[in-house]
Amino acid sequence: MTLGAPDRPILVVGGGIGGLTTALAFGRRGFDVHLFEQAAHFGEIGAGIQLSPNCVRVLFALGLEQRLRSVAFVPQGTEMRDWKNGNVISTTKLGAAAVQTYGFPYFHVHRADLMDALVARARELPSVHLHPNARCDSFEQTRDGVEVRIGREWVRGALLIGADGIHSSVRTGLFGPESPRFTGNVAWRGMVPVERLPRGLINPVATIWMGPGKHFVHYYVRSGRLVNCVCVVERRGWEVESWTERGELSDLKRDFTGWHETVQELIRSMDDEACYRWALFDRNPMRTWGEGCVTLLGDACHPTLPFMAQGAAMAIEDAAVLVDCIADADDPAEALMRYESLRRSRTARIQLGSRSNAKLFHLRPPYAWVRNRALSNAKGNPMDWVFRYDALSAARAAG
Repeated sequence: MTLGAPDRPILVVGGGIGGLTTALAFGRRGFDVHLFEQAAHFGEIGAGIQLSPNCVRVLFALGLEQRLRSVAFVPQGTEMRDWKNGNVISTTKLGAAAVQTYGFPYFHVHRADLMDALVARARELPSVHLHPNARCDSFEQTRDGVEVRIGREWVRGALLIGADGIHSSVRTGLFGPESPRFTGNVAWRGMVPVERLPRGLINPVATIWMGPGKHFVHYYVRSGRLVNCVCVVERRGWEVESWTERGELSDLKRDFTGWHETVQELIRSMDDEACYRWALFDRNPMRTWGEGCVTLLGDACHPTLPFMAQGAAMAIEDAAVLVDCIADADDPAEALMRYESLRRSRTARIQLGSRSNAKLFHLRPPYAWVRNRALSNAKGNPMDWVFRYDALSAARAAG
């Protein structure tokens, strides 16, 4: 039996960005792959996402370039600003500069648009089989692969990839139950149609307003028709993790009282009925991601706070490296160990860097003044090492 043949398929649990990218990557290489998603539909809630060149490289290789270009906004850069007076502390060029330097663009997209593109592309590949409303209850490793219990049925495959998020059932099956850590941060999110805003108020960049104990991020999505806002506040005693938990706009206004007028205008322009908040959780980097013919991917093994805009990018990179490791492998279990060894240090660095940024963005005087001076004097792009990574050749480059 050949790995990835119809009688020995790749099994993927989790139909988010990481899981769909993994299914696509296997399908493009001719592997038979079955993806199981517990929700009744493949989709995302109304939030934005930043796609940096390191993951756009992978998405283009999977045949998504035209679809992404049709829905994305191309930011001209990033900027960090003072929460009160609005002074620009630091800037980084993107736009044409990103393409010139890294070979691929930097995109801002609506998560739902990215999911639609991934699902549509997956359905074009005959070897990719998508199964919504299919919950993974348990799994058992066998002599020549793995069996996964989906509802009342057992599905047999060569490999099992757990791409089912921070509360991964596959992770629990491998290593036992373990609760993620509440970070002490609560995030608000909302979308603002540009027609509600004064012309020219929002620059064509991703902006981070840094303040004591809080920060506010905004950028365009949907080809510039919407402004996505993410507002993070340090808070204890409220730890609801759901992305669909409604919040009161009056509470958000109160959280950012005294902030710059641009921030105030964005909050005033949000829809009262579409203002959400969720508690931010994470986990420490793992020492190992899998066992035998089972491994993890994306947030299931390295959940990442949104403060480097790299959570989805890491899952997309994972998928590319994983498939390269498996493609020419004689021993699938050994290939999974190689995948893990190639990805573990990079994803851990991103995890810990994102955690550090939460503290950096929220510094209070006098430490905030020192931070601002250091950022304003810094040379080059601090994310250069992130953007230059080539997941498509990482496995081959490692030998």
